[in-house]
Amino acid sequence: MEKKMRIMTERPLNAETPIPSLRSWITANAVFFDRNQSEIPSDKISLEEWRLGIDGEVEQPIEITFDQILRMPKAIVSNTLECSGNGRSLLAEKASGNPWTIGGVGNAVFGGVWLKDILDMAQPGRKTKHVAFEGLDKPLGSAGVKFIRSIPFEKAMSSSLLVYEMNGEPLPLKHGYPLRALALGWTGANCVKWLQRITLLDRPYEGFFMDKVYRVYQKGDAPESGNVVTALKLKSIITQPLPDETLPAGPVTILGAAYGGEDGIGAVDVSVDGGRNWKPAEFIGPHEPFAWRQWQFVWHVVKEGAYRIMARATDGKGRQQPMNAFWNVLGYGNNGVQEHAINVQIGSSGASAAF
Repeated sequence: MEKKMRIMTERPLNAETPIPSLRSWITANAVFFDRNQSEIPSDKISLEEWRLGIDGEVEQPIEITFDQILRMPKAIVSNTLECSGNGRSLLAEKASGNPWTIGGVGNAVFGGVWLKDILDMAQPGRKTKHVAFEGLDKPLGSAGVKFIRSIPFEKAMSSSLLVYEMNGEPLPLKHGYPLRALALGWTGANCVKWLQRITLLDRPYEGFFMDKVYRVYQKGDAPESGNVVTALKLKSIITQPLPDETLPAGPVTILGAAYGGEDGIGAVDVSVDGGRNWKPAEFIGPHEPFAWRQWQFVWHVVKEGAYRIMARATDGKGRQQPMNAFWNVLGYGNNGVQEHAINVQIGSSGASAAF
């Protein structure tokens, strides 16, 4: 039976992927999470009329047609994309924003061109330090603030794409058709949709969506004093069983996904006793640099009762996922093991649980 998206707001559309749909290495376009600050365009723009402008700190401002982009060398990259506030509602202390659980994340195979190849056509100037992206979407609200974000020039030139395909199909309208910026291994806030303009700057772009939100700060601090949200945090999520599920005794297959942005995943360990003991999980499925690792652990349990299951990831550099999340006003980057633990009930009697 097809699972429905959990809609948090309809205008703008914000909805998370149902947990069963996170058990696949590829997250289907139809259930890929939706995160928007503006209104989704009502119709697809004509590809014949669409242009991508590149200006600012460049030697040669240019406009590029969609046909020109299609004729450039193609890149195909798998990438895990996550909302900056994913897991916000799991924090013990309330934080502002949409109440994401674990469904504000997904993994897709994107097709497009390297951003470097596009920027080189405009000949970036020596003062260039940042790259700002502007989409076709129209702001909601009377203030009329456009969603414009910038990333460092180094990130733009090293591991960022402009994508026009998602999971082998043209980029869906709600995910940025016809073109979306994609900073590999970084949160969705850095990946502007419905792209129409790129501006090279000698400093970070100054505006509401750079200075007032997508910053990690504490109560009493000015938002602009906090660090900008960039790379994905090291995290492991449990996708099977579901929280508070009742299960029969016997072998229980625990499934999950782990991701670490630019640093990848080296290992995942599982505990079924609240963190007292840990055992290694087994990786399943493909292994790609910016994509999550799907994992499984078969737990042989014969004793009825309540259990608390945890998963803890280790990245490619040997750093472990923290046991507790770092709280901040807007609840960004919740990657605590404790916050992502789930409780289950084993409903059959028996002598003991083997772990």
